[in-house]
Amino acid sequence: MGFHCGIIGLPNVGKSTLFNILTNSNIPAKNFPFCTIKSNFGIAPVFDDRLNVISSIVNPNKITTTFMEFVDIAGLVKGASKGLGLGNQFLDNIRRTNLIIHVVRCFNNDSIIHVHNNVNPIYDIEIINMELIISDLQLCQKEILKLKKKKVHNDKIIILENCIHFLQNGNMLRDLNLSNIELKIIYDINLITLKPVIYIFNISEDSKQESYFDKLLNYMNKRNNIFITIKILEEMQNEYLKLENNNYLNLVKNDKSKINDIIQTGYKILKLQNFFTVGKKEIRSWTIPIGTTSIQAAKKIHTDFQRGFIRSKIISYVDFIKFKNEHELKKFGKIRIEGKNYIIQDGDIIEFLFKV
Repeated sequence: MGFHCGIIGLPNVGKSTLFNILTNSNIPAKNFPFCTIKSNFGIAPVFDDRLNVISSIVNPNKITTTFMEFVDIAGLVKGASKGLGLGNQFLDNIRRTNLIIHVVRCFNNDSIIHVHNNVNPIYDIEIINMELIISDLQLCQKEILKLKKKKVHNDKIIILENCIHFLQNGNMLRDLNLSNIELKIIYDINLITLKPVIYIFNISEDSKQESYFDKLLNYMNKRNNIFITIKILEEMQNEYLKLENNNYLNLVKNDKSKINDIIQTGYKILKLQNFFTVGKKEIRSWTIPIGTTSIQAAKKIHTDFQRGFIRSKIISYVDFIKFKNEHELKKFGKIRIEGKNYIIQDGDIIEFLFKV
């Protein structure tokens, strides 16, 4: 699995429609708030064009792409952190994600209900952000009380007190610039506002002429927020549903597809990369964080690979497509033997040697 991504936003802004497009699902996406009353889970293939190139050389029986997991989280409302709307249950679902996709309505249409009866993207964003801030604030306070009850006075309390001060000023913790050591100390708490966010603006043909749109762009740019604009998710899905199931990958792998944009942006934010395993039976892509060692990558495939790790045979993708077969690769010294601490490079083709 590549990464776990939560789709959030106010009710009725297009979250479920986006989820359906991303995961080739067909969950209800209706024109009323709280159509989604439980979290829905699905997976999306992460297309890598290098798989096709490798396949043209190897001609395997099977090609397997890596996947990422999406969860469609029920719409949040003002007061969600106090249990209003569908409440804290869904805030907990967000805590389990690596990345947040925040869907924002940016179009006027009287026939589509808006939970506040008014389209104001900045206000909508700030409502959601404030609920996430309050939720994290409560969690930090509870954690400090728990530690003090145990009469524990350590770095964790100091870091959490710093977080509380930052949150009380209406800030998201991802802007606090905590060190890697500090992040590791509070990792187990799963604070939502530490998580990276991609904003998805659900727009129409006329959105860019609306007075709120320029204000929204200025708001995002001032905060260095990452955003992607998509024209009417409902219309996109209508086109998508016309595709036969076996053409779904064509939608995902299209370089101009907004779906591909979301996936690639997620990879960049989370600092992920792919490596490949190659054989006549199957070629497969695997997703790992940049900086992963050979023995850590081995565990990704199977724990036995890690337990009995001996060494790994590495061929770079560039060398593989240039020389095309093992004889030529050996002849020109392009097959490397690496130990457990080798840092995997994007596109490496790996054979793990192990004994259990």
